Amino acid sequence: MLAESAGKYAERVAVIHSDRRITYRELERAACALANHLRSLGLGRGDKVAVMLPNCPEFVIAYFGIQKIGGVAVTLHVQSTSYELRHLLGNSDAKCLITQGALAKRFEEIRDELPLCRHLIATNGLEEDSPFREIIVNGPFETEIPELEGDDPAVMIYTAGLTGKPLGAVLTHRNLLTQSELLRTIAHRTEEDIGLAVIPFFHSFGAVANMLAPLRIGAGVVLMERFTLDGIFGAIEKEKVTYVAAVPRLFLGMFFHEGAEKYRIDSLKICITGGAAMPADFIPLFEQKFGVRIMEGYGLTEASPASSFSRLDMPQKPGSIGIPIPGVAAKIVDEEGRELPKETVGELILRGENVMKGYYKDEEATAQVIRDGWLHTSDLGRMDGDGYIFLTGRKKRMIITSGFNVYPREIELVIGLHPAVQEARIIGKEDLLRGEIVKAVVVKKPGMEIEERELLKHCRTYLSSYKVPREVEFVEKIGE
Repeated sequence: MLAESAGKYAERVAVIHSDRRITYRELERAACALANHLRSLGLGRGDKVAVMLPNCPEFVIAYFGIQKIGGVAVTLHVQSTSYELRHLLGNSDAKCLITQGALAKRFEEIRDELPLCRHLIATNGLEEDSPFREIIVNGPFETEIPELEGDDPAVMIYTAGLTGKPLGAVLTHRNLLTQSELLRTIAHRTEEDIGLAVIPFFHSFGAVANMLAPLRIGAGVVLMERFTLDGIFGAIEKEKVTYVAAVPRLFLGMFFHEGAEKYRIDSLKICITGGAAMPADFIPLFEQKFGVRIMEGYGLTEASPASSFSRLDMPQKPGSIGIPIPGVAAKIVDEEGRELPKETVGELILRGENVMKGYYKDEEATAQVIRDGWLHTSDLGRMDGDGYIFLTGRKKRMIITSGFNVYPREIELVIGLHPAVQEARIIGKEDLLRGEIVKAVVVKKPGMEIEERELLKHCRTYLSSYKVPREVEFVEKIGE
């Protein structure tokens, strides 16, 4: 895909990162150079290469470089702790990790426990000397791509299951190629567009909406590793950004930002929201304030991720996640899997070219969610007479905070490791900007003392910061 775009749009700017502009030709050359290096390490078709990077050019180069050897990119959250990495790198059978020099020490601490993961490629940014920079500067810049099938694995993204241990969702080349068309087919964007990549590429929504989709059609994308609202408005104005795909929290922040009127953002044509539910009342208010249409979509990592979207040429129904995307079928079913009548609440199930191959090395967990070819989402909803889907709740215990899925069981297990804790229960608490925040309800062991600060420090040792509770309540006992 990248080679094809580089052939068509060689001198067009593909990636903008602070003041650096990288053309399609340069991106393709760098990805080929990395592919050749990975091959020199003995890596090839089917081998897993972990990528733990923020939204920087190296992420894009690494992602496509891994594809060019027929490898599988295992995209990891940059906040992953050593405790989390031990499982993620071990379970995925990753043979190499590509990350920032500053993050490499988390890997070094556990390297001896990961006999398969023998290679580390560190970067300090493309301006600074690093092993990564040396590889892409030295070449060679052409490479042979092995014969690959649509059903071959391309990417693995970890999503925590009900067990509390993250499971690797295996996404195929066909999954991702069909998703990469959506920006053109559903949002009607072209090579003239410029996207703003704020949500991380290691997130399935970020990778598809802000990397694969623009690069498929020859558009440009502005990468932001860390952001402020002024930074976002400034980037839209400076780079004449035409679309932003992000989580509701970002659009709510833009709406409430006091300095918004200082910026000229009339280049912005469309906003795409997903990852969590957008408060329905805000969509017309946002559209009125900024003169920009909002398209709301729905998906999940196991569906690569996009499954349904509102459409520009159809009436918008507040609170709806739209209709299924082309090539995807959706049904609302009861506990036995029987389809329910319109307007009846049941579980949303999906079938189509976007459904993952399965969870890596876990046939049992795969069989629980994919039955007779249908992906059971555990999301509850209803469908109206026009085929629009409305979500009403969740079957499984899960919290969505700022677009990231948090599974209570994982946090409960970590809190339970503290010697002063007898029992813990994690709940989601409603929050306007984040959707939900993580709250811990904790019972102390008799005669033991622990303060909230100490417990949160304990959590930060083991968990990425978005999973760490924002509130702790100590109680005598936890009710059923």
